[in-house]
Amino acid sequence: MHSRILTVALAASAVLTLTGVATPASATAGRAAPSLEGVWRMDGYGTAVAVSGRRLTTYDTTAVSCLPGTMKGEQRGHTAPDGSRRFPVFGGAVDVTVTPRGDDTARLRIASSAGIRTLHRIAALPGRCAKRPAADPRAVFDVFWRTYAENYPFFAAKHIDWQAVRDRYRPRVGKDTTDDELFAVLREMIEPLHDAHTSLSDGKDREFGGLRPDTPPHGPEDLARIDTAVTKAVGVPLRQYANGALSFARLPEGTGYLRITRFVGYTDEESYAKWEAELDAALDRIPWQKLPGLILDVRLNGGGADPLALRVVSRLTDRPYTAYTKYARNDPRDPTRFTPGQPVTVRPHHGPRFAGPVAVLTGPLAVSAAETFTQALMARSPEPVRIGQNTQGVFSDTMDRTLPNGWTFALPNEEFRTADGTTFDGSGIPPHHRTPVFTEEEFEQGRDSALTKARELLRRRDGQA
Repeated sequence: MHSRILTVALAASAVLTLTGVATPASATAGRAAPSLEGVWRMDGYGTAVAVSGRRLTTYDTTAVSCLPGTMKGEQRGHTAPDGSRRFPVFGGAVDVTVTPRGDDTARLRIASSAGIRTLHRIAALPGRCAKRPAADPRAVFDVFWRTYAENYPFFAAKHIDWQAVRDRYRPRVGKDTTDDELFAVLREMIEPLHDAHTSLSDGKDREFGGLRPDTPPHGPEDLARIDTAVTKAVGVPLRQYANGALSFARLPEGTGYLRITRFVGYTDEESYAKWEAELDAALDRIPWQKLPGLILDVRLNGGGADPLALRVVSRLTDRPYTAYTKYARNDPRDPTRFTPGQPVTVRPHHGPRFAGPVAVLTGPLAVSAAETFTQALMARSPEPVRIGQNTQGVFSDTMDRTLPNGWTFALPNEEFRTADGTTFDGSGIPPHHRTPVFTEEEFEQGRDSALTKARELLRRRDGQA
């Protein structure tokens, strides 16, 4: 899934008095939880959230616009004793849980996203939310440009002057600009970002998605060719699980080979809860404790939901650790200001796990959740060895937005940082050992240099000749 439907469990925290001393349980007994009813502003993300009765509705806002958001749903079940309420969104595929943290603050957790989002109570929706948005080309341009201006974090890193982009392209748009002309302008504005989390669609036949320039072709024929080459290089039958997204084999030397092609779509039904269950069932069938080493192949993985990636990582550690810390841009005028960091923790699976040597195969077709997966493994002990090429270089959840004319677009607004504050946006995560990945020469000569190197390194660690 190019756009990631968005979890990390909320950490329990003591209720504090104004002096900072924990309130005794007896003092809170019988006290009603704060209400979520009303309107809330989300830190980062440019989103307003309205809770009315059993309904949750979101609005995407900028300084010049307010449009209905993609998250909306009716409450599922009863309100919990702590005041939290669950709302199925995205057609019921994913649960959003909103929990009050006092009268004027709440936390919103999207089941398929790592981290939480902080909400602050506001008196009412912005006045522009009650107005029908203008749909002429100039208004469409203004909402598109402003959304990027207020949320995109990487203009400086990509050497893009966004104000200059507006000055260049805005004069090309007038009230009589055709759809073809407008789409071309908007595409030209974002194409130089070379960002795989930027996209634009008219819902019909006009589509654009950004990519890093060195990304190899990956149409249906290319993907089929890659799949054939990988299967041949593995050399033993692969067992497939989770709707074909996971493939596993034990190589002749005993090493495990686990190929993961996506972190989404593990059942035909669009249900995140069922994807979790199907993934767990697949992982339960892997003989973790019998493996001398493990090769993880995400070279052809288009991403999906970060928590599903973390579920795999939880099978590969016997201790908890911080996978990464997540930040969201949080000032429309200042791209250097972010929300407080949210450490995302890997917790060991309660069951069979593998704590031995791991090799990870990566390349530019490892995108999004495949990259947060790779990053989450970097702090594992022992650290996996990475082999291949840099990943694509996009980590954020996407902000999925609608323009006044009904077109949709997406952009990132988050950074996933290591313990020392490093991000890999743009460049991608580099390998320890650089090898060709899915090149024409590799195909013609029947080679898979990355897989060969991984097998060699793991045999050395296992003491095999």
